Amino acid sequence: MTEEEVRKQGEELRDLKEQLAKKDQRIEELEAYLMRALLRIEELERRLGKDSHNSSKPPSSDGLGRKPGKARKKSEKRSGGQKGHQGTSLLQVRTPDEIRSHRPTHCEVCQFDLQQEVGRVKERRQIHDIPEIRLHVREHHVEEICCPACQHLTRARFPAGVDAPAQYGPNVQALAVYLSQFQLLPMARTCEVLEDLCQCHLSEASLVNWIGEAATHLEPTIQRLKALFISGKFQHADETGIRVKGLLHWVHVNATQWLTLYSWHRKRGHEALESIGIWPQFQGRAMHDRWSSYDRYSCTHSLCGAHLLRDCLYVAEQEKQPWAQSMFDLLLAMNKAAEYWRTQGAKAIPKAERDDWIARYFATLASGLSRYTAQAPPIDDRIPKKVGRKKQDASKNLLDALLYRAENILYFLDDLSVPFTNNQAERDLRMIKVQQKISGTFRSPEGATAFCIIRSYLATMRKQGRSMMEAMAAVFTGTPFPVAWAPE
Repeated sequence: MTEEEVRKQGEELRDLKEQLAKKDQRIEELEAYLMRALLRIEELERRLGKDSHNSSKPPSSDGLGRKPGKARKKSEKRSGGQKGHQGTSLLQVRTPDEIRSHRPTHCEVCQFDLQQEVGRVKERRQIHDIPEIRLHVREHHVEEICCPACQHLTRARFPAGVDAPAQYGPNVQALAVYLSQFQLLPMARTCEVLEDLCQCHLSEASLVNWIGEAATHLEPTIQRLKALFISGKFQHADETGIRVKGLLHWVHVNATQWLTLYSWHRKRGHEALESIGIWPQFQGRAMHDRWSSYDRYSCTHSLCGAHLLRDCLYVAEQEKQPWAQSMFDLLLAMNKAAEYWRTQGAKAIPKAERDDWIARYFATLASGLSRYTAQAPPIDDRIPKKVGRKKQDASKNLLDALLYRAENILYFLDDLSVPFTNNQAERDLRMIKVQQKISGTFRSPEGATAFCIIRSYLATMRKQGRSMMEAMAAVFTGTPFPVAWAPE
């Protein structure tokens, strides 16, 4: 073999080695891409596995085709009213508004004329109906009188609130604002309802003015509500998204059994809570979800058990972790025990039983931690590292919450006045989402502010057993109903 042939073979070998090296490098790159794709597919499958029964997603997001499993077991009781249930039915009143007597005119046997004879009431039946709805027009006359002594003409004055030749009264204003802001009728439909029911030809511009007027009158009431929440011992808190002029904003709610306060802000977290002004001064106990912005404040905290139950279901179903199902069953049993002792008038679960629940809780948690450590996925060096804190999976997040927030989770065992869930705040926020589904957005920041103010007042009055129409009419007479109860 000549020198030239040896040189050519050497060059061919070097080229072959370079090609093999490039191929190996390409294979490694493709394997890394494949690993990222598989992880992305797994993440997407986990997202698809979330619905309203195992996450905080609303039931409306479940779609028509899927029926998520129910956490509650099927009751053995038959549907309908149960034995001992006190039903309600329409009863006769003692003093009806109108009485119509029906007398026979002739004897049904001999046809004798009975019109002049005295009869007696044999049977009473009542029809409960709505009278004809129409505007009641009250005209005010201002008189002037000539003084017989000096001949001066003295003129009377109109009462306060009688400002125009023709105007609507406080009851019409109250009904219009109530239908729009509390029953969530769109403004055009509110005007249609008033025209159809009582021939009130109202314009949308007038309704907008009335809403702004009501919000202005209620500003001192909102300040009073804030003061009551700040000085209270316990409250619920939550937030949900809304749109103002098409842009995402957030409505925050502070709630108790007797009070409701809505506030909106461009941000969701710490900046919004500082601006609203309740959390920086509140020193009681607050029930909320695991949103980290709440934890920055020095008050004592309780975590919503309903959120934990849904997280446990997700980990049990999607990540096949038996400990999560055990924790789900245990938390439900704890809540059932708390409800039982609450009905017995106890202030806390007896110490021996409480200690047993705590021991079972940490035993289940220890089982989950050991299983997670044994099954932790290996770290693949082929996946490029991202800057920042490493994202944890759902199992680890839940285990950390159950371990490090145990006092916040289990406090309801020591104080039965503290509920297991944050359902009070979630119920108060539910109609905010209904409003968004109907209207889609608020047209202006002023409209969003007025809605939160009026809704806070009316929701509080409903919790306190006051008439919605009377409460709203009082606003337009300049004397809104006072807030009668302090927070719990």
